[in-house]
Amino acid sequence: MNSESTLARLQATLPDGKLPSSYGVYFKNTLVALCHALEDHILQTSGGDDIELKPLVLVTFQQGKWYLQEADRYLDIANASRRVVIGAVADSGFATHKTGHLENVSLINLDEIDPLIQEWNLIILAPTYKAMVLCRELSDEEYLPQGKPEVDTERKFYGLWSFDQSLVSAAAEIFIEQTRHYNSPLADSLLEMYREIQATIGPPLADISGVVSRIVTYLQSSQQQMVAINRQTRELWELEGQALRISRNLNANKLQAFLRMAQRVDERDTSNPTASLQVAALSETLGQLLDLPALQLRRLRLAGLLFRVGLVSAPNEVFDRTPDAFDQATLSFWRDRSFIGSQLLQAMPELAPVAEIVKHKLEYWDGSGRPEGLRGESIPVASRILGLVAYFQELTQPRGDRPALSLSEALEECRQQCGIRFDPALVETLSNVVRLAEMGLMELPNRPSQLPNVWLEDLGDRTTAAAPAL
Repeated sequence: MNSESTLARLQATLPDGKLPSSYGVYFKNTLVALCHALEDHILQTSGGDDIELKPLVLVTFQQGKWYLQEADRYLDIANASRRVVIGAVADSGFATHKTGHLENVSLINLDEIDPLIQEWNLIILAPTYKAMVLCRELSDEEYLPQGKPEVDTERKFYGLWSFDQSLVSAAAEIFIEQTRHYNSPLADSLLEMYREIQATIGPPLADISGVVSRIVTYLQSSQQQMVAINRQTRELWELEGQALRISRNLNANKLQAFLRMAQRVDERDTSNPTASLQVAALSETLGQLLDLPALQLRRLRLAGLLFRVGLVSAPNEVFDRTPDAFDQATLSFWRDRSFIGSQLLQAMPELAPVAEIVKHKLEYWDGSGRPEGLRGESIPVASRILGLVAYFQELTQPRGDRPALSLSEALEECRQQCGIRFDPALVETLSNVVRLAEMGLMELPNRPSQLPNVWLEDLGDRTTAAAPAL
């Protein structure tokens, strides 16, 4: 590791000189997905007018690696931040782009001999959370024996990511001191802003480092597979067609990773091992009765399969107790499960509409839900359906000391929450379905009309082992 790099300087500040377990060699696409997820979080949570809760964003870009779409992206990020500092070479394009002319954006034109031009770093500091990704591309010698790759997706970086407050703070201090060589007044201003953020107390967000670690591992494994495919087929494809194929396959592997995560959650839940399948199926049925468009139905079906990914690192108590028996830490995790799940799904931009459905699953009709307190019709209809069906399905399965409820008993519990937690019209639609099932005129579906092949690979006989209540 270059002794002048930010990673090396950070390592030197640590008591034992040991970087966190997230430090390793990553493919570019893995780090891009992680950075975009952190940047999307800024856009989703910093839309208010309270400047004290907005983040300070410190970023450096590699020499020659700046793209116009990223410049446009940082225009939106700057509008959601208290200040953005961008380090890049002078001809990176910032000086002429409108992002570089915003009052709260400071540009640092890095010297050609500065080691920072080989780095790609993102540091976010806010009163409510701190996060970072630090990385540095392998040198030409370190790429041996194959040599430096010609295909962008095969580039590798030494890197780490962290939500640890002390570690992110240390990296921010290093970054600020690195700016002093270029602009001492700016460094002083950033240091003052940094201290203000450190002194501001805000509501803490849920600790999602565990689940982020899992998804990064999945993405990295998927990228490794795609690189192998890329090398095997390189001689058979023109570069443009090959890049398109790799992109599609990588997205398919990302989706498979999420689906497998959802399966793992169901496997841990021995009392309710087919929850995702049943919720996806019944949600689709309600959506069909409401004449939702085909595209919306597909998204709702996929949201039903993926709505539990936020529980992938849940403590065991979540699966063998009822919420009233949770300790405070587990209860906090349980309340944030949909938000955590949506944050994971945001790592794949194509799943953004599905992530939104999952995110608002716990919004309540009267506005008392999470995470944004949406009320009534302002809650997406797919989220309203998913929230109702997930609650209903859970009640039809045993949990801890609570036995499984019959269909009518579970429906009655939903009716008691009518107008408070659930949309009255949706409860009535669910009532019609349950009434038809009890009369023997239809069977409640146990699986959606379409199911990804990856789900069937490891499913075995679990689809027929569901509790008879649903």
